[in-house]
Amino acid sequence: MTTDGLFDIAEPDDAFGGPAEPQVREGAPLAVRMRPRSLDEVVGQRHLLGPGAPLRRLLEGGAPASVLLYGPPGTGKTTLARLMARSGAGSRHFVALSALSAGVKELRAVIEDARRRLDRDGRSTVLFIDEVHRFSKTQQDALLGAVEDRLVLLVAATTENPSFSVVSPLLSRSLILQLRSLEPDELRALLRRAVVDGRGLGGSVELADDGEDALVRLAAGDARRALTALEAAADGVRSAGGHSIGLADVERAVTEVAVRYDRAGDQHYDVISAFIKSIRGSDPDAALHYLARMIVAGEDPRFIARRLMIHASEDIGLADPTALQAATAAAQVVQLVGMPEARIALAQATLHLATAPKSNAVITAIDAAMADVRAGAVGSVPPHLRDGHYSGAEKLGNAVGYRYPHDDADGVLAQQYPPDDLVGRDYYVPTTRGSERVLAERLPRLRRAVRGDARG
Repeated sequence: MTTDGLFDIAEPDDAFGGPAEPQVREGAPLAVRMRPRSLDEVVGQRHLLGPGAPLRRLLEGGAPASVLLYGPPGTGKTTLARLMARSGAGSRHFVALSALSAGVKELRAVIEDARRRLDRDGRSTVLFIDEVHRFSKTQQDALLGAVEDRLVLLVAATTENPSFSVVSPLLSRSLILQLRSLEPDELRALLRRAVVDGRGLGGSVELADDGEDALVRLAAGDARRALTALEAAADGVRSAGGHSIGLADVERAVTEVAVRYDRAGDQHYDVISAFIKSIRGSDPDAALHYLARMIVAGEDPRFIARRLMIHASEDIGLADPTALQAATAAAQVVQLVGMPEARIALAQATLHLATAPKSNAVITAIDAAMADVRAGAVGSVPPHLRDGHYSGAEKLGNAVGYRYPHDDADGVLAQQYPPDDLVGRDYYVPTTRGSERVLAERLPRLRRAVRGDARG
């Protein structure tokens, strides 16, 4: 079986040996019909397509290089791969694979076909792999030799940060280019072109200002989403005998905007990072926004609850001792009640933590103590603190001379507790925020009493 029989060959070859003009089937979605056919039609990505930029050099026939295109959906990754196959002398064969369906066997067949084509007529092969982050390590490793020997020019697309999902050897052999979401003005230009272009709506409708604003807002930087929503709104208007697409038409066509969020990808890390930093920064409104994004996207509520419990100790601590209680209670609600009701408890805990006084004194204290231990500052436990509940302990001096604090009226007695080398070492330094203000006043007195005036 030939390679053409195994895989989705995105573009047939023309009479000159290069990829022919892509054939778009009748009734194809608007986003497919409006796919750019040349570099001049590409909207957005000015940071990669400006004069002298690496991607422009590649597309204009510069030295070949394998590329990892990393960015949100609808930013042009597939389009740029197709244009790369058609760049230069137009002699590159184009093969498209989806990581959802291709395995090692299919990869090796493509590589072998590329080797034969290169030996036979000198034609190189552009191998486009969509969603490369879904390839296993074994599948990615199968590409390494072919990429290094330039048997194939790899153009891999991913919506995730490649650092999390692509093996290091493949990263080092590829040019990593990050695509950005389209700006509002770029989306407007795209929509206006689709309305008048013969490949698009061909002027069968017009786009009112409020309709355009709604589409730009709904698209959230995603060109495919913008065109899909435009097509749905246009179908609705034309079926009703209308001609102009306004706000109401867009709202009828698009009932809910999908949240761009992949629980296994970098959006997962970016959103939870913004969530925690908003709480730490005492911005309850921003924190609720990121909480809502996670909930709507289907994030595991147990994960959110765990992060709240960690944050309660890490960034609030004893400045508000009830913060950890609130976070733990929310985690119990998640466990015992479940979603969607548990969203209320998660929101309550988020608001509690965001509006609480902040202190990182707890994590600073334990980290400093652990650093000393790792550095070897351990020392022997003072004899009077050792276990005395076994026969012969007294003869060894264990527990001899221990003073019981409750025998004192104040409950505090002068007595050495740390090893000799750590006497006088202060780990916990309370702030003057929230409940720690009281501790900041009380702790120096405690230390003087425990260590004795001479050591205080």
